[in-house]
Amino acid sequence: MRKYLWAFVAVTVVAVAVVVALTLRGLTNLGADSVSGSGSDSASDFGSDSDSDSGSGSGSDSVTGARPKSETSPDPSPKLSLSPGPSRTCVGTRPVRGLPTLDDNSPMYRVADHIDKLAAGGYATVYTGMAVNNETQTLDVWRVPSARFDADVCGAALKGVTVRLHDTDISRKSLDKLFDRVTDDMSRWDGTFQMREVGVDERGFVLVGVDDPDTARPIVEKAYGEEDGRYIKVEHVDQASALTG
Repeated sequence: MRKYLWAFVAVTVVAVAVVVALTLRGLTNLGADSVSGSGSDSASDFGSDSDSDSGSGSGSDSVTGARPKSETSPDPSPKLSLSPGPSRTCVGTRPVRGLPTLDDNSPMYRVADHIDKLAAGGYATVYTGMAVNNETQTLDVWRVPSARFDADVCGAALKGVTVRLHDTDISRKSLDKLFDRVTDDMSRWDGTFQMREVGVDERGFVLVGVDDPDTARPIVEKAYGEEDGRYIKVEHVDQASALTG
């Protein structure tokens, strides 16, 4: 009897040991699965962050490729290219006696007279216009860029006289022809608007004075075409005055 009792105890112990072993193994596997699942979730989260960074990077590229705020679109409305400043300035060093004496004996007017003679000579297709400033003894000369003309003008500048050269793209000869065309049309649009004066501006355009510039401007531009219209500046004037070319 005692023999069978010990056998039963041995079998029970073995069974308990097996159950414990299986339980421990199951817990170990469960822990591994938990760790594996957590790692998978972490990897998945990392992938999401990566996508987010990629999206952010794409946005950053878009901003980088955008036009800088300081850059502005060109204004298409102006049609007259009036340079804000001279492209070249010459300070005279030539002795005053270097040019013929005029009635007022002014060095500046001696230089101006010399430039007029150059314009009437071989530079008719280059010269545009000239303005004088008695206070500063300065001559502003507008011309189609020409190295030869610039050299002749600057070489003739007398001591005490400053010559400032400005760029244009039309000669006085061409402006005078346009002036004649517009003058012939002084009464053409009577009843729509009144053209009160026409003149040549030395900066390189024909000035047209009217009573109603908003009405006149598109009509004048269409009448003379894009090529010539860009050299016509329409402005309001109160009354007619005698302007000549």
